Amino acid sequence: MADTLSDDLASLRIDRGAPPPRAPRSRWVVGVLVVAGLVFAGRAAVPVIESRIFRPQVSTTEVASIAPAGVAVRVTSTGYVTPQRTAKVAAKVVGRVARVHVREGDTVHEGQPLFELETADVESAIASARARVAAASARVAAARATLSEANGQAERQARLASAGAVPTATADDLAARVRSLEAQARAQEAEVVAAEAEVRSLVTTRGNFRVVAPMDGTILTKPAQVGDVVNPGMTGPLVELADFASLLVETDVPEARVGLVSPEGPCEIVLDALPGERFRGRVVGVSPRLNRSKATATVKVAFEAIPASVRPEMSARVSFLERPLDQAQLTAASKLVVPGSAVVDRGGRRVVFTLDGDRVREAPVTLGEPIGSGFELVSGPRFGTRLVKDPPSSLRDGQAIKEKTP
Repeated sequence: MADTLSDDLASLRIDRGAPPPRAPRSRWVVGVLVVAGLVFAGRAAVPVIESRIFRPQVSTTEVASIAPAGVAVRVTSTGYVTPQRTAKVAAKVVGRVARVHVREGDTVHEGQPLFELETADVESAIASARARVAAASARVAAARATLSEANGQAERQARLASAGAVPTATADDLAARVRSLEAQARAQEAEVVAAEAEVRSLVTTRGNFRVVAPMDGTILTKPAQVGDVVNPGMTGPLVELADFASLLVETDVPEARVGLVSPEGPCEIVLDALPGERFRGRVVGVSPRLNRSKATATVKVAFEAIPASVRPEMSARVSFLERPLDQAQLTAASKLVVPGSAVVDRGGRRVVFTLDGDRVREAPVTLGEPIGSGFELVSGPRFGTRLVKDPPSSLRDGQAIKEKTP
């Protein structure tokens, strides 16, 4: 039994001189492959993780439109139709609207009545002033009669005094009384003048209760209604007018391209409300001062013939041309162009990334023939849509971005 216990203890001894056991070769290879896969997956996931966490900076471009028949466009800009002559019509006096003679959209002429205010109070004041004129005139008549009588007495007393029939003092007293009555008569006449001036003032004030158009124009806003109380110091205008004959397109041109705008230079105007039509225009003015915050200059463009359908505040696109459009070019269809730098392949589709606030949206496009460095846009975003230029491969739909400062 002792021999058996000795053998068991001997079997439990560790032979420190023996080599360590080796793992199977297959398990070692699998471990290496797993580590390599994790490293590769981590590197591949870095762009995706960065795109989810960080906002990449991107440059932008936009969908453009080319002028027809090869007319060279120097620069294109967007703006709004703006009347150069406007008027905010208000009453000069406090009152209540009694009658309204116009409606929104009406065309009016200078001097045409627009509103009438209640005039009962001012009519009463005019009647009182005229009564004061009549009373003052009566007092003048009485004063003149008294003066005439005193003059007669003074003349008789003067003749008698010269003949020695009456004392000289009596004639002198009558002469003094005549001078006093003359002064009183002049004072009464002054009262008449003052009362008549008051009447004229009230009549003028009554004229202010009738509001007329200060110029030819079109009613832009809903007029005040019957019963409205107007107060020049507290309420807004009764109505707004605009002279449609003075409509121009005001557009902001980047500072770096202002030099491409020629005074009296030809332009092509396209209104968003009338996308199928184009209108001839010309430059009539460039603002003498630039907008520092936007780094732009305001350029004013006039229509060669103002279309009847144009309205203030319509959005417009202006192309500044090297030469005017002829009739054939004016009626030819324009083409939308998307820059080639904005088009990428995603899953076998051609797409662009449009800007939606601080995020991008993936939009599929159908392209036509190449035009310059871009392509004709058969279907896709509309004109003027801002696009990401050279979008990175990690850019995804709905991703937040940061636009690079131009």
